Amino acid sequence: MLTKVEGIILKETPYSNTSKIISLYTREYGLISVLCKGAKRLNSPLRANTIKYTYGYFHIMYKEDKLSTLTDVDIINNLTNIKTDIVNVSYLGYMSELTMQVLKQTSDDIFDIFINAVLKLNENMDPLVITNILEIKYLPYLGIGLNLEGCCKCGNQNSIVTIDGDAGGYICSNCLRNEKIVDTKVLQMLRMYYYVDIKSISELKISKSVKNEINDFLNTYYDRYSGLYLYSKDFLKSLSKLG
Repeated sequence: MLTKVEGIILKETPYSNTSKIISLYTREYGLISVLCKGAKRLNSPLRANTIKYTYGYFHIMYKEDKLSTLTDVDIINNLTNIKTDIVNVSYLGYMSELTMQVLKQTSDDIFDIFINAVLKLNENMDPLVITNILEIKYLPYLGIGLNLEGCCKCGNQNSIVTIDGDAGGYICSNCLRNEKIVDTKVLQMLRMYYYVDIKSISELKISKSVKNEINDFLNTYYDRYSGLYLYSKDFLKSLSKLG
């Protein structure tokens, strides 16, 4: 069946001397494998449009649960601001790897969450904030959603004083032990990250200290509860230390 799908290439795999297989995340069918015949040839019209992180409309011979075949590509966005910036490329690499892991664990549609985050990254929005927003929005699909309505220990909705990744969320004054107290802005922004519509973001004014507190919390929370180990995340952690 010849059909047109909206998608973004997350991975390329060589296939013979002249062809390759792409892992294409599509709005219509989720993550599918597509054969790009002759795409490695220098004179192939598919060569430039089948590289990693190409976002467009893909014309394919679709075969359910089998290898589909690409016939043409119409570019939606070249994502130039990502592809020409090593930091943005690194963040997109992690976002893509995380997305593929999430797709293994859910049948729900997360295409809009991912592609809107990618587009904001391409608009040069703060890559750490956009990535953390994506991480928070993916938690329910991984089965480890945050309770943002009260203390993770007792459920108390009042007197929330801090967050702790090991404990699993907000902590109230009654349950506080040796956890680090964070600024109230961190608690507020964590809720904003979860509830904001990524597509609607037009400006980000968040202090470095608040961003780092939320990022540290999410790193700890993912390490403790997700069961995921992603090499691209390790690279981002080393990158943040350099910054």
